[in-house]
Order: sequence, then structure tokens, then C-alpha cells
Amino acid sequence: MYVARWFMSVRPRPGEQVPSLTAQVARASNPGGTTAMWVRDRLDGLWRDEDFTAWYPRDGRPGLSPAQLATVSVLQFLCNLSDRQAAEAVRCRIDFKYALALPLDDPGFHHSVLSDFRDRLADGGRADLLLDLALRRLREAGLVKERGRQRNDSTHIVAAVRDLTRLELVTEAIRAALEELARTAPQELAGLVTE
Repeated sequence: MYVARWFMSVRPRPGEQVPSLTAQVARASNPGGTTAMWVRDRLDGLWRDEDFTAWYPRDGRPGLSPAQLATVSVLQFLCNLSDRQAAEAVRCRIDFKYALALPLDDPGFHHSVLSDFRDRLADGGRADLLLDLALRRLREAGLVKERGRQRNDSTHIVAAVRDLTRLELVTEAIRAALEELARTAPQELAGLVTE
């Protein structure tokens, strides 16, 4: 499964609209809106699947929408969520489904997809290209002024992503080791873990 991620391909989804039932339920349950709804309403089209076609081979099996994964990454940062929490939010939260234009019954994805996406993002300066593209589109939409103080050097972003990925790997390794220890020698954990 780990190696197979690099053989995914992009199948662009032009003009993806929020399903009417998702929009109706999201507006009814959050009349004031949420961060995720704001992202959809104001930043829709910030990225398109076509922007990511060079990142993926042409002949792999269809993968998740990279534009949606980029949006999830933004929401993850804005809401201060771990990969697991972000994947759960996509699966369970109506406002996330609204932001990603997903039907209410969409099952979401496994949290490891976000780490895989960040690996692609960190490869070969792609983060800089994606940030420049986002800034250009934000400028075109009038959300960032031409002579503003925005920073388009994404070195600090790439470093933070790299640190987060490493921390996540260490956390997952410790979790896996503890689960294996609990399975094979639970008495070893008796003094370390309380109810």
C-alpha cells in the first residue's frame, strides 16, 4: 500500500458543485457559517485538479482529488487538526463536506493520504509553485493586494510540513510499538499505563 500511492493518477473534476442537500444541511446547521464553509465560499477554485497533473503519472489508477487534498490541508492548518482528525472531519463534519463539495454519504479517506500528499508537495519545490499559484489567484480575486505585505517565500511552510511529518512518523511508531507490546506482553505495560 505504501508504494502504490505513487502510481495514482489524476482525473480532473471540472466545475465541481456542492451537492444541494449538503449545502442545505450545512447552512441549516451552521447559519453563521464556519471556517470550512468560508474557505469554500471565498476560496473555491484556488486550486484545480489540472494544477496537479504533473505530480502524478498519466496511467495510474484514479486517486483522490489533489485540489480537495490541498483544501483539506488548508483546513487542517486553520483548525489545528492532526491527520487523523482532519480525515475524521472529512468523514463526519458537514461543513467539511460542504467545503469539499462532497455528498453527505461520502466515506472520506484514510488519514495516511494526507501524509502522502505532503510528501508530493515537498518534492522538487512543488510547495513554492503551489503557493505562488494560490497567491496569484488570490490577487486575481482581489483578496490580496498587489503591493501588500504577503510573503511568498514558502521555505518556512515546507520546513513546518517536514517537521510535522517527522513528528507524525515518530508518534505512529510509538503507537504501533505500544500496541504490539500490549498484545504480546501486557504485563510490561501494567506499571506504565493506568485506566
